[in-house]
This record gives sequence, structure tokens and C-alpha cells, in this order.
Amino acid sequence: MHLDEPVTETARNRARVSWPPIVPTFATLVAVALCVTAGNWQRARMEAKESLRAQIDAANISAPAPLPRNIVDWQAWRFRRVIAEGVFDADHQILIDNKVHNGSVGFDVVTPLRLNDGRIVLVDRGFVAAGASREMLPRAPPPSGSVSVQGRINLPPSKYFELGHETPAGPLWQHLDVRRYTQATGLSVLPIVIEATMPTGGDESLARDWPAPDLGVERHRIYMVQWYTFAAMALGLWAYFVLRPRLFK
Repeated sequence: MHLDEPVTETARNRARVSWPPIVPTFATLVAVALCVTAGNWQRARMEAKESLRAQIDAANISAPAPLPRNIVDWQAWRFRRVIAEGVFDADHQILIDNKVHNGSVGFDVVTPLRLNDGRIVLVDRGFVAAGASREMLPRAPPPSGSVSVQGRINLPPSKYFELGHETPAGPLWQHLDVRRYTQATGLSVLPIVIEATMPTGGDESLARDWPAPDLGVERHRIYMVQWYTFAAMALGLWAYFVLRPRLFK
């Protein structure tokens, strides 16, 4: 070709360098698939939390029932109102540290209750404020004799952060861990805790304002919308940079 020969449109097209359509298309499909998968996971978590919220609302308006027997999965009974009768075991009472109520720092008082049917269940009798010194733990003895405890069932957390993994030797605990409590005391307790909602005699000074759990439903909803938005943005960018030039060239 001579230097002064006009360059044809075909030659100019051959001289252009462009990405093959398959590369951005494949990348977009991967990005969309990942974003939609993440959005679907957040939606599933949101729906599960909404179901738990409905379970809690139903439990709050239900009448107290006797503590059931032969339960394999206590999750379905979480936050249900129950009545348990027995005798408190004051010798194995513990205090859960780092609790706050109305701006006051203190402890949750947890006492095992020996039920009339022979089982043992832990009862969180309520909050007691700390004293002037941590060397002097507050006294919160349980009522003696047979008692009837009204409260709601909760499941102690199985995962938590703490410095060290030694089982506490005294009455002051950082967390309520049923397995470690059994190891420390030798008491085979149920894998739940009853959060007392009514005084059982002598417990009037303990605070029992159990807050509703923060299930994080709105947080999952926000994340779900974000991931679906990212998927839509990836499709929009693909359409603008890949599909649009081929439709309007």
C-alpha cells in the first residue's frame, strides 16, 4: 500500500484493538452470581430472624407453662414463659460479671434450682449492683425452702471472647457457660437458663428488666438490598460498555 493511498473502513476496523465480548461477559456473570448469592444468603438470614421475632412475640403473650421434660431441641422453647418449682441450691450460686442496668455496673445472680422431678436448671434471678469495691462481692442469697419460679427460657451463648480458658474456681464468672459450670460444680444442669420475671421471695431488690434481643433484621435487610444493587450495577455496566456499542454502532 502506498503512503498516500486512502485507508479503507475495513483497515481501520482491523487496526482497532477491543476486548473480546466473552471476557467482560464472563466477568459480569461471575460478579452477578456472587452478588446474588450473597443477597440470597442475607435474605435467608433476614427471614430466619423474622421467624424468630414472631416466635418471641408469641411467647411473650402466652401463659406460663410448666417446664417441659424430654426436650431434645430447646431452641423451639427459647423465650417461652415457664413455671419451675423446686429448691434453690445456694452453695453453687455464681455471679456473672460486667453487667449494666440503668447505668449501674453489677452482676447477674445465677442460682441452680433443684426441681421437684430431680432435674437441675439454672435461674438468672436478676441484676444486683456492685459495691464500692470489687473485693467485696454483693450478697444476694436465694430464698430458702420450696419456691415457684416464673420466667422465660433462654439459651446461654456458646461462643464468647475471654482472656484465658480456665474454668472459674470461685463465684465470680465472666460468662455463663453451662458445660463449664457442670465441670466446675459437678451438677448436671439443663442446657438452658430461666430468666426470672417475678420475684420468688426475698428477690425484690434484684432487677429483672430483660431486654428484647436485637435480632438484626434490619441489618440483614440493608445488606440484602446492597448486594442486589451491586448485581444490578454490574449488569448495567456490562450493558453500557459491551452491549450498547454493538447495538448502536
